[in-house]
Amino acid sequence: MILRYDRLAVELPKPKNPSPNDAAAVQELLGGKFGEMSTLMNYTFQSFNFRGRDRLRPFYDLTCSIAAEEYSHIEAVSYAINLLLTGTTVRGKDPVPAPLKDATDARNTYHFIASGQTALPVDSMGNPWTGANVFSSGNLKLDLLHNFFLECGARANKMRVYEMVSDPCARTMIGYLLVRGGLHVVAYAKALEKLTGVEVTKLVPVPELSNDAFPEAKKLQDQQKLHLKLYTFSPDDYKQAGIIWTGNHPEDGQPLEVIQGGFQGVPYPKLEEEPQLNSPGADDYDPDMFKDIAKKMGMKM
Repeated sequence: MILRYDRLAVELPKPKNPSPNDAAAVQELLGGKFGEMSTLMNYTFQSFNFRGRDRLRPFYDLTCSIAAEEYSHIEAVSYAINLLLTGTTVRGKDPVPAPLKDATDARNTYHFIASGQTALPVDSMGNPWTGANVFSSGNLKLDLLHNFFLECGARANKMRVYEMVSDPCARTMIGYLLVRGGLHVVAYAKALEKLTGVEVTKLVPVPELSNDAFPEAKKLQDQQKLHLKLYTFSPDDYKQAGIIWTGNHPEDGQPLEVIQGGFQGVPYPKLEEEPQLNSPGADDYDPDMFKDIAKKMGMKM
């Protein structure tokens, strides 16, 4: 079961230059082969399908903890896409002036035709995410090797998308993912070391460029030490992940830390209505009616 909070993992600044084409590039980090939907579903199915978890509990707990975090990564990427799309068409209810005419120049017109100018479960070319991206072999060593490769591939894509988009909103989100995804790279490397004795951490970072080259990532590492903290995302369970996530970080030598539970997060950025796309619509909705009901129930709105 997943315990969800109405918060976002990272604070995203409002884009200085909204761009549908930047949003299209960022879509690769959501619905691409190495995107956050793939990491979530790979680790989720591996955790569901884990046989012999009592004997191999530390590996199971690690996989579950990382799987839970990936849900928040999907949210972060989606909100970055949504913010980059906000303000790219002319707001209004009159369809005659063609308020969406600029969308014909967008690389991914699905953002305007198939959604309310918002994120979709697709890659940067508009191809739908597919369950074929899920690898759950049932063999622990093979799955951990795959996860290490998957995180390294995801890291490479994040670095390339960072170099494609310059807006602070996108780069802040990517910097965060570089730090947390980098932690997952090291976590799976350490898991393979515990399982096989092979010093996989000597391979990191893959690609070789350090997170220090990305100001947004370096800030999170220097100020919040987010590359050192593995969260279980559960108040009481998955404690044995700490048997694997122990020792020092292979790149800077700082001590690793397991934190029971999740992090506080920040309020979601508000997404304005887009009447030219009938989003959200529901113009007859009367919020005062629900305010009265909430007041009677002792709820704050």
